[in-house]
Amino acid sequence: MKDFEKDFEPDYTNILNAARRIKHKRMPLYEHIIDTAIMEKVLDKEFSSLYSGDIKDKKEFFRNYCGFFKEMGYDTVSFECLITSIMPESGALYYHKSGVIKNRKDFDSYPWDDLPKLFFEKYSDDYKILGEEMPQGMKAIGGPGNGIFECVQDIVGISDLCMISADDPILYRDLFKKMGEVFYKIWSTFLKNFSSIYAICRFGDDLGYKSSTLLNPADIRNMIIPQYKKIVDLVHFYNKPFLLHSCGNIFNVMEDIINLAGIDAKHSNEDEIAPFQVWLEKYGDRIALFGGVDMSFLCQASEDDIKKYVRNILSYSINYPGFAFGTGNSVPDYMPVENYLIMLKTAREFRCTNIS
Repeated sequence: MKDFEKDFEPDYTNILNAARRIKHKRMPLYEHIIDTAIMEKVLDKEFSSLYSGDIKDKKEFFRNYCGFFKEMGYDTVSFECLITSIMPESGALYYHKSGVIKNRKDFDSYPWDDLPKLFFEKYSDDYKILGEEMPQGMKAIGGPGNGIFECVQDIVGISDLCMISADDPILYRDLFKKMGEVFYKIWSTFLKNFSSIYAICRFGDDLGYKSSTLLNPADIRNMIIPQYKKIVDLVHFYNKPFLLHSCGNIFNVMEDIINLAGIDAKHSNEDEIAPFQVWLEKYGDRIALFGGVDMSFLCQASEDDIKKYVRNILSYSINYPGFAFGTGNSVPDYMPVENYLIMLKTAREFRCTNIS
C-alpha cells in the first residue's frame, strides 16, 4: 500500500468535513469496528492481550492499535467503550441471558445511579491513553458505545421488553427514559473530559433486522428518538458531528432520526436490505453516509469481484460530499484478511486519482 500512498499523513479534517457534508480534500476511510485479530494478522504482531494489562501494557496496545489505522490509510481511529459492559447483571443482548428487570420492583431496585461512576472507573484510563498515543494528524471516532435501545435490551431482554410493552406501558416508557438519563450523565462527563481527542462522536444502536424495525416504529419515534436527541444536542454543544450506527431495515424511522434526533451522519448498510446507492439517493442530500461494502459479500467474494464491486460503489459515491468509504458493518475476526486488504487497496488506489 505504501507504493501508491507512500507520503500518506493522516488528517482528521477529511472525515470531519465528510460528516458535515463539506467537500473533503481526500476521500476518507471509515470502519465502525476492526477486530484486533485482523489487525494482528495484517501487522504480523500480537498485541491484543496487552489491553488487559497495566498502564505500560495499555500504552503499547494503543500504540499498535492507533498505528494500524494510520498504516492502513485512515485519518481517524475508531474507538468506543461499551456501556453494557459495566451494567450489573447485564447480558441479555449479547449472551441471551434472562433479563434482570421484569417488573417495576426490579426497575426500582436497579443501581441506575451507579452506572456513570462504574463506567469511568473502568474506562477513563483508556480514553486518556488513546489520546496520548494517537499519531499526529489523527483524532478518534466513537465515545461511550452502545445505544439506548441496546442497553435496555441488555438488562431486560427483547422478549420480556415486548411483554412489558403490553403489560405495563408506563414501565416500558420509563425504561427508555431512565436509560436516557444515564446516557446523558455518561456523555456529559465524557465530553467534558475527552471531547478534544474526538473528531466525531457516535454510538451504535441496532434498531432493525432485515425486513423491519425490532420495535413498533411509533415506540422508536416516541420513546427512543427523544433520548437520542438529548445526546445529539449535547454533542453539538461541543461542536462535534454525531454519527449513528444502526443495522437493519430502519427506513420507516429514518425521517424521524434525521428530523427529530438531528443526526449528522449514518453508518451501516446491507445489500439484502438495500444497496448503498439507495441510502445515498434517499438521504445523501441531508446527512452524511459512511460505509458502502456489504460485509457478507466481502467475506465470500473473489478478488476480481471485490475490485469490481468496490470501484462501482466509489464511482457513484465519490460525488457526495458526505461520504466515507468502508464496510457497511465492520471487519470481524472471521473475515478473510486478504479480502479486507483487497477492498482497502482498491479504495486507496482510487482515491489517489480523485484528490481535490
